[in-house]
Amino acid sequence: MTIARGFARYMAGIDARTEVPPPGLISGRRRWRPPFIYSPDDIAMLMAQARRLRQPMPAATHETLIGLLAASGVRVGEAIGLDRDDIDWARGVLAIRESKFGKSRRVPVLESTLTALDRYARVRDQFCFRTTSSSFFVSMTGTRVIYRIVQQTFRRLCDSAGIGADAASPPRIHDLRHSFAVRTLLDWYRSGADVEAQLPTLSTYLGHRDPRSTYWYLSAAPELLALAAQRLESSREVTTR
Repeated sequence: MTIARGFARYMAGIDARTEVPPPGLISGRRRWRPPFIYSPDDIAMLMAQARRLRQPMPAATHETLIGLLAASGVRVGEAIGLDRDDIDWARGVLAIRESKFGKSRRVPVLESTLTALDRYARVRDQFCFRTTSSSFFVSMTGTRVIYRIVQQTFRRLCDSAGIGADAASPPRIHDLRHSFAVRTLLDWYRSGADVEAQLPTLSTYLGHRDPRSTYWYLSAAPELLALAAQRLESSREVTTR
């Protein structure tokens, strides 16, 4: 239907009698692919594999990038789009500018994450001291790293570490974001927190347009679904008493 609408718009410029089908006339079905949820051991192995890369600069870049994605849940494009001035070292906050949907936000990170970023910055400045790039994460030549290289390297690291070898779908680098969200929700459920009240906070932190997008993560892990169902059942029992 998308192709037909495009052709109809072209024909409408030739023949005014042409009718252009409205968008949404036929609903499309998106294939839902379950995310691969990385365990802490998986992430540690990925970072260890990155440290074994042949050149010290790419090794430091990919190790730190993987750690940042796992610890903060930011999108890959947001991480590689960071400039040096986007890190508030005093307050421990990352400035994410004009990301998906044109939204900007500020992402607080842990002190251990800041320490890792500072360690990377020292290595970067040692090997790329002549670069004029404002990018925080840089390539061997001192330019901003690009998504295609990051994705290809991540795929090799997964294969080398044997991560996801038996998974139905190969693990993706974007699944680090899913893993962060699932881990956060699991921690909230296990601690007895009011997850429904906290979801808007997680939604804002992840840069979602609204909490409905964040609810999707509830179906990403069987344990998370079980905890959510248990919480719902408990609330029903209290209501009927």
